[in-house]
Amino acid sequence: MKTNSRGIPAWAWLLPKRWACWLATLGPLGPLGPCKAPGTFGSLAGLIYYTVFFYTLSPLPYLLFLALTSFLAIGICGVAEVYFKAKDPGYIILDEFVAMPLCFLFLKPRWPLILIGFAVFRFFDILKPLGIRKIQKLPAGYGVVLDDLAAAGATCIALHWLSRVAG
Repeated sequence: MKTNSRGIPAWAWLLPKRWACWLATLGPLGPLGPCKAPGTFGSLAGLIYYTVFFYTLSPLPYLLFLALTSFLAIGICGVAEVYFKAKDPGYIILDEFVAMPLCFLFLKPRWPLILIGFAVFRFFDILKPLGIRKIQKLPAGYGVVLDDLAAAGATCIALHWLSRVAG
């Protein structure tokens, strides 16, 4: 895969600036900054995205679709960072959106577990424990997206543990 000197995939530069920024902020959701919770809006949108597109998928399509959307998000978020002239600004929320389905990998949760998953993901995404903060320092869109995927992976492990304990 070709990248530029910043490490951003070359294909991402083909997107018009307006589209890249609009996709990275999920249109009007990211700029809802005055509420001080754009990541929460991105995660809520990701929860809807999960229930509409991922909930009924079998494991292989689930993983392929998750990988594809994560790959696309890395490029889009990397380009948007350059256009916005900011490192992982809060209004870029495509990362939370694409990471949310990973929280429920190999689970068919009911609504209580989905809501718990949302809360646990927000915990890991905001506090960034377990080395997640170091991942955020990766260059370009990699740091933007991979830290959220790590938070979602930690959430997935916690939900699997909880579903075993709760029976």
